[in-house]
Amino acid sequence: MSHSNVIIGLVNPKGPSNVGTVMRAAGCFNANEVLYTGTRYARAAQYETKTNTDTHKSRNSIPLTQVECLVSKKAENMEVVCVELCLGATSLIDFSHPENALYIFGPEDGSISQDVIDQADHVVYIPTKDCLNLAATANVVLYDRLAKSSAINQGDELIKSSRDTNNRLKIKSN
Repeated sequence: MSHSNVIIGLVNPKGPSNVGTVMRAAGCFNANEVLYTGTRYARAAQYETKTNTDTHKSRNSIPLTQVECLVSKKAENMEVVCVELCLGATSLIDFSHPENALYIFGPEDGSISQDVIDQADHVVYIPTKDCLNLAATANVVLYDRLAKSSAINQGDELIKSSRDTNNRLKIKSN
């Protein structure tokens, strides 16, 4: 998936903390863009006094854009993947990610609309005992995409470039 296009779509997200954490996940897992619908996030962001959870500043390199309709923003060769606890959905464990995908995640306190589910190419769920929050769900799905990819970058050079500036840990040599 080295030349893949990944867009994250958030349905009417509620707060800056979750959106900030999704932005960080987008940066960590090479998403190209984050879109969101609704007005709750923008309204809440005006009053947010807490430190931004996107500490890696993904917002500087990944667009975060409010849109009217997520599905209308997909490219021609892109598949829509809704992530939702939906009857008949495919377990994420068994899911093969498309190379180019628009992943749509429901709001923290609701679900993706049936209309959007009906337009999806795929509907997947994470097999958990209860539902995860928005940011946790996005992280799990994007990690699963990476773990199943043939283009996984691994090793000490990745660790050196990814870790915090205060982290100088290494495995003790025998």
